[in-house]
Amino acid sequence: MVPPDPFTQRYARLLDEIYDVVDRIIVNAYFELGGSPGGFRCWWHQLHGTTDNLDNTHLMRMAGRFSRRVRGWAKKNGIPVVYCKAGDRKHQIVEQYVPDDPSFRGIFAVMVNRAPAPVWEVLRFPGGGFHLKRKEPKPFVSHYSFHIIDDEWGHVTIRMSGHAPFKAQVMLNGHEYTACQARKAGIQFVKDGNCFTEVSDAAALAKVADSLRSRTAIGRLRRVCERWIYMCLCFGLPFDDQKKSNFRYAYSVYQVEYSRNLLFHNGCQMEQVFDGVIDRTRSLMNIDRVKTIFGWKARPQKRFYGTRRFESVVETPSYDLTIFKLHFGRLTVKIYTKGECVLRTEAIAHNTVELRCGRVIEKFPEIIQKLAELLERFLRALRCIDSAWISDRTLETLPTSGVVGKTRIGGVDINKPRTRAAMQAVIALAASPRGFTAAQHAEKVREIMATSAATYSPRQSSYDLKKLRGKDLVGKISPRGRYYEPTPDGLRAMAALVVLRDKVIKPLLTYNGRCKPGSKTSATADLDARYQAVQREMQKLFHHLQLAA
Repeated sequence: MVPPDPFTQRYARLLDEIYDVVDRIIVNAYFELGGSPGGFRCWWHQLHGTTDNLDNTHLMRMAGRFSRRVRGWAKKNGIPVVYCKAGDRKHQIVEQYVPDDPSFRGIFAVMVNRAPAPVWEVLRFPGGGFHLKRKEPKPFVSHYSFHIIDDEWGHVTIRMSGHAPFKAQVMLNGHEYTACQARKAGIQFVKDGNCFTEVSDAAALAKVADSLRSRTAIGRLRRVCERWIYMCLCFGLPFDDQKKSNFRYAYSVYQVEYSRNLLFHNGCQMEQVFDGVIDRTRSLMNIDRVKTIFGWKARPQKRFYGTRRFESVVETPSYDLTIFKLHFGRLTVKIYTKGECVLRTEAIAHNTVELRCGRVIEKFPEIIQKLAELLERFLRALRCIDSAWISDRTLETLPTSGVVGKTRIGGVDINKPRTRAAMQAVIALAASPRGFTAAQHAEKVREIMATSAATYSPRQSSYDLKKLRGKDLVGKISPRGRYYEPTPDGLRAMAALVVLRDKVIKPLLTYNGRCKPGSKTSATADLDARYQAVQREMQKLFHHLQLAA
């Protein structure tokens, strides 16, 4: 069944199959009692029966035992332990250690790297008392990534700090889970990396993938974590000590990816569709920059801790691969080609706190629902901008006054630069996860007009948005809320107005094309030649209609 988003429905006749899947999942595992000084003191007392030996020396010995036990166990069982440096791509390094035996289950490799982590520091006083605090800044400590083959989830990674209280992350992949369950159900498929390229029964595969969207996914996530994490913890805290001190992990969802995959009949058709959509929408969605990187794509060094990122990017990390991204703080949507015939759209929560629906593992279905809504909003905006049109009635009534509630408001004059900039800002913010505020709209308008905050403030933005609301081009998400979003018909109309005026009417009315003689590149020269050809045809039409001498 075709998902109810306009973009997928538009190209349904070119598709073999469609499936949605929860992709990458990162779950934080933490010991609640060990997160506070008082709780850590109580846990230590349960473990040792006293707090007299709670000092930095014993904490470091515990971390040292973790390291020695991992190395000793790995040597005994023939498991490789690989020490990684900063910048190493650990997921690529570990591929060479994946066992060839399809029946293998358990840990097959351990990767060790150093990274900052919260570590307790004990300050002892002469009178016998002590004080617990976090070390500042966070020290670099060893983290151990246990790579596991699980019967239900395939390749699972558990990354654990060697220092008490042993915070960990469980990394899962929804495609791996779907593949494992599809094999058990007898569904034939061809998998290329992290993608299904051929499926014998798409409906059955979609049913398997949808199991990660239901309430039962909570139990599946919890079981896979419980199945392996205490086995990894035993290197730092043996099973008897875990039971003695009541050490139990709690889980929260940290990062999630949700994807919609369109399998085209023909790879050439997919490239034409994707390239055409990007070319037609990138300028309207206010792409900030285009990256073309040959070979491999380096991880950006700029950090965004404590800041919010709102930008659009078109990247080409390898030959014949273009990724169209939109960033909204710690949320990202992107569309790109995967393999020969797969077009994938993803919604990514880099930190699920941005979704504002809770992070505990019991909230996993709500998190997935939020990401699905974000993905559908992005595809709806992409389709509306790509299929821009405006009716005669809308074009005629734009300059007339409108009504918002009981208030009469002025009309929309597209000949004013400020009005056009306000429309362009609405188009650029159309895919925002929760809509946009007047302040965000004003910031985007200032960016488009290259002006200052004093020239265009949120108050002026509210006035312009109110005029657009009077024409049903923009609406409020909730009647008394402060978030706006464009209506589907309004988004099409604004995109059509911007395209017609800036890309068609204005160049045609400009004498001798757009560029001065001598400053034309081959691309602009060809474009100018096409504009001049249309101008000559317009002159013949004017003479035929007796509108020109």
